[in-house]
Order: sequence, then C-alpha cells, then structure tokens
Amino acid sequence: MTQQVPTVPVDPGEDAPISPPLVDLPINTHDRGFYDGFSRAVTIPSKIIVSLIIMWAIFFPVSANETLTAANSTIISTFAGWYVYLVAAVMVTALGLAVLPQTGNLLIGNPGEKPEFGRFSWFAMLFGAGIGIGMLTYSVGEPLAHFQNNPDIIRGTIEPMSAEAIRPAYIYTFLHWGLAAWATYGLVGLAIGYVAYRRNLPLTIRSALAPLFGARMSGGVGHVVDIVAVVATILGVAVTMGLGVEQFVAGLDRLGLGDWLLNADGSSTPTAIIVSLVVLVGAATLSALSGVGKGIKWLSNINLGLSFALLALFAFVGAGLYGLELLGVGIYDYIRTLPYTALTLFSGGTETGDALVQWQLDWSVFYWAWWIAFAPFVGMFIARISRGRTVREYVLGVLLAPSVMCFVWMTLVGGTAIDLELSGVADGAIIGTGISDQLYATLAVMLDPAMAWAFSALVVVLLMTYLITSADSAILIVNTINGAGETEGQRRRHILFWGAALAFMVGSMLIIGGIDAIRITMIIGALPFSIVVALMAASIVKAIVFDIIRKHYGVPTTADACEEWEANK
Repeated sequence: MTQQVPTVPVDPGEDAPISPPLVDLPINTHDRGFYDGFSRAVTIPSKIIVSLIIMWAIFFPVSANETLTAANSTIISTFAGWYVYLVAAVMVTALGLAVLPQTGNLLIGNPGEKPEFGRFSWFAMLFGAGIGIGMLTYSVGEPLAHFQNNPDIIRGTIEPMSAEAIRPAYIYTFLHWGLAAWATYGLVGLAIGYVAYRRNLPLTIRSALAPLFGARMSGGVGHVVDIVAVVATILGVAVTMGLGVEQFVAGLDRLGLGDWLLNADGSSTPTAIIVSLVVLVGAATLSALSGVGKGIKWLSNINLGLSFALLALFAFVGAGLYGLELLGVGIYDYIRTLPYTALTLFSGGTETGDALVQWQLDWSVFYWAWWIAFAPFVGMFIARISRGRTVREYVLGVLLAPSVMCFVWMTLVGGTAIDLELSGVADGAIIGTGISDQLYATLAVMLDPAMAWAFSALVVVLLMTYLITSADSAILIVNTINGAGETEGQRRRHILFWGAALAFMVGSMLIIGGIDAIRITMIIGALPFSIVVALMAASIVKAIVFDIIRKHYGVPTTADACEEWEANK
C-alpha cells in the first residue's frame, strides 16, 4: 500500500520529492524561414563559434598553433586532478544506479514501453558511434606504446619491451578503454534519456539539468549549456575523424594508390586530407539526411560484421590463444588495480615524478578529456536509441558490452603485434612505424603480400564506414540539440552546414598541426562541458531518488501519469 499525501506546494518550475516532476520545459524555436523549428539562441552562436575556430586555423595557422599549444599546457596541467576525480566519480555513480534494486528497475520511458531497436542493432550502433575508429587506430598502437613506456617502466621496476612490461601495458590500456569511457557516455545518455522519455522533456542536453535547476533551463542558462555541448561535440568528433582520416590515408598508401598521399615524414599530405574529407564527410552528410533508422542503423550493422571478420583473422591467423590469455589476465589485473589506477594523480618535483606526471597528461588526462568532449554526442545518440530499457539494462549494456569488446580488440590485435615484436619476427617493422600505420604493418608481417593487401583493403573499407557513421551521427545530434530536441523534420540546409563545418574543422587542424592540433583544441573545448557532466551526475541521482520517493507516496513520476493524475483530482 502506498501512502497518499498532499503534495508540497512549491514553485511549479522546481523539483520536489513529493510533488509531480517538472514535465514541461519549453524552448523557444523559430516558426518560419531558414531557422524554422530551431532555437536561434543556440544555433547561431554555435555556428559562429565553430566558424571562428575554423577561420582562425585557416587564415592564422601559426598564431592558432602557438596559442592552442600554450593554452593546452596550462589547462591540462591545472585541471588534471579535476578530470581524474570527475571520471572516477562518474564510474561509481553509473554502476551504483545499475546495482541498486530500486534504481535499476526504473524504466527509461513510460511503463510498458518496448525498445525501438533489438539488442544486436543497439549494440552495433553503440560500438560504431562510440569507439569504432579509435579501435582501429589504438588496438595496436596503445598496447605497443605502453609496452615501450608505462609508469612501471618509468619507475625502473621493469624493462621496456620485455615480457614483464606486457601486463602493466594492458592495465593502462584497459583503464583508458574500459569503464571510464563508457560510464562517461552512459551517464550523460541516462541523464538525458531518463527525463526526456519519462517526463516528455526535449531530447537535448539542457533537459538533463532540469531536475537540478527546474524551469530556469528554458532560458539563457539552458542556451549556454546547449551551445557548450554543440561546440564540444564538434571538437570531440573532430579528434576521432582526424585519427580516422590519418589511418585512412595510410591505408590508401598501403594499397599502392600513389606517392601523393604521404609526406616524407609519413604524415598525410594536404591533398590527401582534402580528398578524403570530401569523400567521407560527403557520404556522411548524405547518410545523415536519411535519419537514424536507415543510414546509421544499416551502416552500424555493416561495421560490426566487418569488425568481426577482422577479429576472426587475428583470432585464427594471429596470436589467438596468446590474445585470449592476455584477455583473461588483463581483465583480472584491470579489476584488481582499478581503484588505484582510477584515483591516482601523479605529482612531480623529481625526475621520475615529472616523467610520471607527463605520462599521465599525455595518456590518461587526454583520454578523460576526449571522452568528456565526446560525451554530448555519444550520450545524446545512446539516449536516442535506448528508450524502453530499464536503468539496469541500459547501464550494464552500455558499460560492460562495449568495454569487453574493446578489451577483445586490444588483446587479439594488439597482442598479435606484441607477440610478433617480442619474438623478433617483426624485427621493429611494427614499432618503427607511426600509430596510423601500425595495424597495416601488423597485417604485412603476419600475412603474405596478397592477403595483407586484401585485409588492408578491408580495414580501409571498415574505416570508411566508421568515419561515415561517426560524422553522420554527430551531424544529426548537433541538429537535434539546435532543434530543441526535435529529432525529425526537414533540416537539409543545416545538415549540409554541419557536415561542411566538420570537414573544415578536421582538415584545417590536420593541415596546420596534424592530429596534435585537434587534440589540443578538443582538450580546451572539453573543459566547460566537464562542468556540465558533473552537474548531470548530480541531476540524474536527484531525479531517480525523487522518483523513488514519489512512487512510495503514490505521486506520479511520468508525464502521462501526471496528466491522468491531474484529470482525476
């Protein structure tokens, strides 16, 4: 029996534990012309900020590079602790919401709703939008990098590129690609989807903060939150696109498509970058015009199928058994060391301490900033495809399944590369090349030339589909934020703008300073959104706790129930 109590009289824009939740968050949108259906207060400033960054990079490349480098050095060292402890808190919050019985059983939607997508398509879209490109670049590159240098090597307790360096290499690889990334995405998606689908609030970033700030999110504060999210999305996706384009060009070179693709130092030529972006972002823009249920869904399914084909090659032709051994040991080590590795903040003052601090800034802090910058895009996208799932199914699905998939990639593919180098078969052919080329180098060492060419071509095709899916999804998500949560409708001109903006952002930054320029810009852009992520964590906890209290007292917790409750009063 639930106890019926009178509601506490509060401001209708506030959220109180035994009053019905806020179920109306109006956002002013234009009703005619070019911005029909869009919030001009969000769309126009977002376009101006992104356009200014692009023009700065194109017309003042030296100034842009110097300024970005100086700002990055200050920001990343000053806020390193903030990123480390924020991501740790996000992991604890997300897992806590899934594990607790009262919170885990709540539905992201109205009672009785069923998921729009089956589990296979849901997982495929999670993987494709979240980490597909990064897997192809870092599945070889990161384990090899930590095999050569990691905190244990810096302290002098083990030798680089030795058998003893493998286990710590995977501890830090799993740290960066496991729960930390997916908890960040998952919590942002949960904070958005929970209030959007249960309370009929707009599917946009500001709605996630309504449980904290109430109806105030309709106005200027909400506009600022959405603008920050749009800019962070473009910058976060630009890093992923930049990595993918560099590897795409390296793959075309491996396929023998001409000397015009690479500079003497192995970096992509401006011509190769421009041609690749025209093809890839052009295809992504066309896919975005078809919507989530068509282009993105089918591309994601293709991505997953090709990914499994590539993994099967490494499982059966590469060091499959060794990779599985690394997977088991790696997961054990990861769980055992996670409390320490997730909360450790290195301090300088000595030669070793300074080296540890620099390693953490270059790797862990960079990743935490990347995941945070990527979170509005991936979180919004996950929210868009996750309606009808329980909080527990959502959190465990988003955190565990993709994390395990990342671990499998890193151990089967990266483990093969390490085995080839450790045994002397590769003779430095993999370690000696750049990170964008290391996957192709591994294929070249383990296969005969004809098979290596064929599977390099498969990697290039897989990269194309991942790049198109990521850009496609990002364009749709940016339009959804600008459109006050509206996911449908004709927005062709705006889709074309954001497709072009993404291409110019990636191209200009790659040409002026390579992938480092994009990384620096992203880290700077992630800082304001990191504050939003912290507020989102507090907001979703408040929303769920208050809904549990409302349920106990018989007060409605969804928009539909509130409407019925008001009608029966």
